[in-house]
Amino acid sequence: MISFIKSVLIDLQSKHLKLEDLYFILPSKRAGVFLKHHLSTLIDQPIFSPQILSSEEFVEELSGLQNLPNTDLLFRLYETYKALTNEEEQESFESFSKWAQILLQDFNEIDRYLIPQEHIFDYLNAIKELHHWSLDPNQTDLVKNHLKFWKQLKNYYTAFTENLLQSKQGYQGLIYREAVDNLESYMENCKGKTHVFLGFNALNTAESQIIQGLLKNDLAHIYWDIDKAFIDDAIHDAGLFTRQHRKQWSYFETQPFNWVTNHYNEPKNIQAIGIPKLVGQAKYIGQLLEELTEKDTNLSNIAVILGEEQLLLPVLNSIPKNITKLNVTMGLPLQLVPLASFFEQLFNLHKNSPKQFYYKDVISLLSHPSVYPLFETTSTNVSSVIVADIQKNNTVYITVNELKQLTNSHKELIELLFQSWSDNPETALKYCSVLILKMKANFDSNKQNHSLELEYLYRFNTLFNQLSELDTTYKHLKSIVALQSIYKELLSSETLDFKGEPLEGLQIMGMLESRVLDFETVIISSVNEGILPSGKTNNSFIPFDVKIENKLPTFKEKDAVYTYHFYRLLQRAKNVYILYNTEIDALKGGEKSRFLTQLEIEGIHDIKTSIVSPDVPIIEQKLTEIIKTPSVIEQIKVLSGKGYSPSSLTNYIRNPIDFYYDKILGIKEFDEVEENIAANTLGSVIHNSLEDFYKPLEGSILTMEHIKGFKSQIKEMVTKHFEELYNKGGFSQGKNLIIFEIAQRYISNFLNLELESIKQGNEIKILSIEADEAINIKIEGLDFPIKLKGKVDRIDSFNGMTRVVDYKSGKVEQNKVEIVNWEDLTSDYDKYSKSFQILCYAYMMRQQNLIQLPIEAGIISFKNLSEGLLKFGKKASSHARTKDQLITNETLDNFEIELKKLITEICNPKLNFTEKELD
Repeated sequence: MISFIKSVLIDLQSKHLKLEDLYFILPSKRAGVFLKHHLSTLIDQPIFSPQILSSEEFVEELSGLQNLPNTDLLFRLYETYKALTNEEEQESFESFSKWAQILLQDFNEIDRYLIPQEHIFDYLNAIKELHHWSLDPNQTDLVKNHLKFWKQLKNYYTAFTENLLQSKQGYQGLIYREAVDNLESYMENCKGKTHVFLGFNALNTAESQIIQGLLKNDLAHIYWDIDKAFIDDAIHDAGLFTRQHRKQWSYFETQPFNWVTNHYNEPKNIQAIGIPKLVGQAKYIGQLLEELTEKDTNLSNIAVILGEEQLLLPVLNSIPKNITKLNVTMGLPLQLVPLASFFEQLFNLHKNSPKQFYYKDVISLLSHPSVYPLFETTSTNVSSVIVADIQKNNTVYITVNELKQLTNSHKELIELLFQSWSDNPETALKYCSVLILKMKANFDSNKQNHSLELEYLYRFNTLFNQLSELDTTYKHLKSIVALQSIYKELLSSETLDFKGEPLEGLQIMGMLESRVLDFETVIISSVNEGILPSGKTNNSFIPFDVKIENKLPTFKEKDAVYTYHFYRLLQRAKNVYILYNTEIDALKGGEKSRFLTQLEIEGIHDIKTSIVSPDVPIIEQKLTEIIKTPSVIEQIKVLSGKGYSPSSLTNYIRNPIDFYYDKILGIKEFDEVEENIAANTLGSVIHNSLEDFYKPLEGSILTMEHIKGFKSQIKEMVTKHFEELYNKGGFSQGKNLIIFEIAQRYISNFLNLELESIKQGNEIKILSIEADEAINIKIEGLDFPIKLKGKVDRIDSFNGMTRVVDYKSGKVEQNKVEIVNWEDLTSDYDKYSKSFQILCYAYMMRQQNLIQLPIEAGIISFKNLSEGLLKFGKKASSHARTKDQLITNETLDNFEIELKKLITEICNPKLNFTEKELD
């Protein structure tokens, strides 16, 4: 394959032109490197390199203006806006910047296409006058302001461009317009200089006039890179612009339109591959490259074209190890590096100048990889200590002073991160710069290689310096929100450029970087609608019909640009792999690109289509089984000596593995901040409040006066226990206030139930409240002590009948405290765990001779209070209506059999802890 650039150089040699005297103008800088390389293969002796410029550089040189960055232009435009707008009508900079970006793009388009300014602005104003929605002759302020904006556009443009021209600066469009104005004088002074334009396709009016002017005066040659299949097809968008140039340029009325090749029809291996998600495409690219390199393909003939820039890092991480040389032409967007997320969090934390910070924001910032190492000390990491304290004390909101009190060291760092910026951009920029220097000092003191992280820091330091300079020069940034919007604008345009040998190894680039370059093997990713091509995006104040009228580009022309780039990559290629995302994404393209459909329909090439997905191995789901090793048995003996609680035994019934993790290994649940009061906290508050009310009444008969006294203290008692359990978490507003009120309502309803019972003539005597009970059990076959322990919520006497009562803050139904077969007690947690617990308490009381049988035992459910005490019952069958609700010696003897069987199973060294399959 002879590349387009090389064939141009051969043609220039055949015209006996001195290559070193030529003035090459290319669509991109990237192509210049390849041009020099191909030039070196055609000369047999050293020569001075010819002038090689990108089209933007050439036009800038022609205009005599310096191109200003977009952010600078935004500030300059705001200066103009303020000068032309009454002070009381002026918008803030952050509000202005939202629409000014679009305005700059429109100014750029108008100038690049040399549209008469007076004409288009007057036209727009007239259209808006006709179209405005108010039929009332007396216009409202909203309508007046709307129309005033359109009237002012011409004034904004005139003042803005005059200001720029005076300072010899400009935006791209203005530079193009000035270049056209300077073309005559340039041509008079460049006699003998031959310009070579190669690889151009879509030209704006200014570029078109410049090239035509040079061609007519025999000062240039132009080489199109277009295939016969595209230019001769009247409806093929890949040839849209070259067909227009061939038809409309007067130069081609007398001169031949050369350089129409016929490579596209040559046999090609084209594969269209659908892959789910971006990462799937990245991994498949790695797999493809591995297969290609195994065939000894020359790496420099392979190009990976990324349709989306965020694919760069996943692709780099997927490159096979045997590829040691690669060149990345596209830069890594600075907004994708880890440090960007740190500053985003920092800005979001401070933009509303909060007096206290939400705990999740604090933890997220302190735990960020960019700042976490700064808190390192010889013994621990202060960041971890602060986070642990927040979780332990249940702190939902925290101030900077409270954060400083949590550590004796690193107070300065805490201030840098959390001290209020007072809505002052200058303060924000100062703090950000100091943070960057601290990170740099930390990397410098660390002997490990941190070259990449230091590069990130350098680029962010440069970015904040730019922001400081803009803020100092223009003084338009009045708030953190304004600063953040400009920071994001700068960040989105900054890239981290890679260094590499551009002519060796694998080439990774974006679609625009591929212009004029040719490769034998091409892998193109993200070929989806909405990406390639981008579709009907119209971010402009100029309506579609006005654009058509003034020959300004619309989405159709923009799509045609990418059509050309896409097909040009296929032109000389032999192997083409086109990847697209099969997953529907409404925002970024939900189907494969029309380019693929077009390839299939035109029928020139046989397109091999396939859908691939990651090779997901089938992993057999095995239930965990823990062997009872001697050390595990030893731990079981220790636990047996300390005592089994009813809840720990029901936990074993539910899932032995959970019991193993909790009781044998001692692994506790992660202590998280309880932002909203949890169910277990609510339950604890109710239990503790009732304990405080009833504990002093042990041995006494409950009276109506007792209950009325309790009722008057409900709020005070609930507040006390919420403060104890919920630590610094607030419960005076939001969902927590509702839960706080629910706790009071539950207790009030319970006391009302007690009051009603007393009114009906029932005698209730409180025997014991929250009694800690513990008994020793002798189990045959086990030669070590076994203890059963538990805390009984309440034991009372109801009209002479002793009752064991357990409180539950959740909802419990009567059928949950009834059994048919004793064996079921230790097999079904969901149905029988409540029965098991209350029988445990009754059993312990009997063994200690604290109660006289028969008794009753049951549950009071605060979500089912109307049912009163839900008594344990034994039924002859599941359908039986009658049940025995008295607990006798026989009842507890039957329970004892099941209890001992369960404990024996736990202690049996031959029975492993086996996980249960939970629903």
